[in-house]
Amino acid sequence: MKARLSIHSKYQVGKIDNRLYGSFIEHMGRAVYGGIYEPHHSTADEQGFRQDVLELVKELKVPLVRYPGGNFLSGYNWEDGIGPKEKRPHRLDLAWRTIETNQIGIHEFYEWSMKADTEINMAVNLGTKGIDSARNLVEYCNSPIGTYWSDKRADNGHKKPFGIKTWCLGNEMDGPWQIGHKTADEYGRLAAETAKAMRWVDDSIELVLCGSSSSSMPTFGSWELTVLEHAYEEVDYLSLHQYYGNQENDLAHYLARSLDMDQFISGVVAMCDAIKAKKKSKKQINLSFDEWNIWYHSNESDKAIAPWEVAPPILEDHYNFEDALLLGCLLITLLKHSDRVKIACLAQLVNVIAPIMTTQDGPAYRQTIFYPFMQVATYGKGTALTPVVTSESYATCDFEAVPYLESIAVLNQEELVIFAVNRSQEVMDFEVMLEDLSITKVVEFSQMSGFDIKQVNSEANHKVKPEGSNDFEVAGDSKKLSASLAPLSWNMIRCAVNKK
Repeated sequence: MKARLSIHSKYQVGKIDNRLYGSFIEHMGRAVYGGIYEPHHSTADEQGFRQDVLELVKELKVPLVRYPGGNFLSGYNWEDGIGPKEKRPHRLDLAWRTIETNQIGIHEFYEWSMKADTEINMAVNLGTKGIDSARNLVEYCNSPIGTYWSDKRADNGHKKPFGIKTWCLGNEMDGPWQIGHKTADEYGRLAAETAKAMRWVDDSIELVLCGSSSSSMPTFGSWELTVLEHAYEEVDYLSLHQYYGNQENDLAHYLARSLDMDQFISGVVAMCDAIKAKKKSKKQINLSFDEWNIWYHSNESDKAIAPWEVAPPILEDHYNFEDALLLGCLLITLLKHSDRVKIACLAQLVNVIAPIMTTQDGPAYRQTIFYPFMQVATYGKGTALTPVVTSESYATCDFEAVPYLESIAVLNQEELVIFAVNRSQEVMDFEVMLEDLSITKVVEFSQMSGFDIKQVNSEANHKVKPEGSNDFEVAGDSKKLSASLAPLSWNMIRCAVNKK
């Protein structure tokens, strides 16, 4: 099978915002307690944070972490997580039917974020709370001392403001499962007024408005148009959430799900621009895909979890090789829309549908999906070039033409980096045609291939990962790169180029 990627440095999707490689930590399951925080673990630091987990988070190059939820957010009192730990209340978390101990709150998570070399994407509760709680939280986090809440922060050990810049206005408020679920008009009005109050406290912050919880919601489309009608001028981003799974055990169909993500993004962009035109606004709303991942392995086991436990092992998907292939396709799709998708959060980061898994009192390890994410977050910096792909295709029940090749190239000051997934079960003769660039050296060619599609990594066995390859050649005129892409493979090719 033959396939081609043609690129020209002048034809660009857009500059990639580093926040595209963000993630998410929610107070649910073992994401916090037993994930990032395990005071009695052998690697725990003086604050109880697992240093082995911190090292893996830093390896992922995550620039932004959404916190503290998620569905948890809509019943959360942020004041419960400040002050002396021994005085913090234990609360019923109605979202996940667990007990929240509040041993980790704003101060502790901020300290963890500094150790993890990441920033916080803070979320405010618009389910059971509202304008007053949100503006007080901004004051607590970002105001210099001399006011009620900023002085409280100083009293609790942090005189200097946290300086959190990105804020989410609630979570999945379109969902009937959400505590404080609202209609689009109710949420749009509340979000607009909350946004104004938050900006009056700190006019440097950026705000994310809740879009639909998924493209399959019955209110999808009407929700976006309504909430944007209310809040367009008060916010900077509109959120999208989507999860994928292979419940049907149909590999071809599963690997095509990135086309669904592509359509979802394009549709939401169109709705944002429709409201912009209607309002005659000069402002462009960009997107925050602040929940995306693969989620289906744990569905049945979660039904057996007893309620009202502290940090039960819920949503602990053990990812296999086919999941890594789809995740690579989803990452490429986000890059294809990097002109408008400026923030994205892989949900979540540790244990809960996550690239990093931990064992109690034992090691942390990398799941299969860790590797495509790590490679793109590390090397997908710069400008995404418009991909022109020539490839055979196949049909599924949802899509008439799914290309066997999914690919994109990213250009930065040092390198041209090509990411590619071979969806086929044949070897692919892959060519990259460069119109105005010249390859001077192939720096790295790695492939993740040759595994059983159901193979997983574990504490004892973590073989599913990329390996370097010498199976490439560069054409004599340096305008063409040829590589052999193994069947069902994730690939990264890094090249030094001459831009003249």
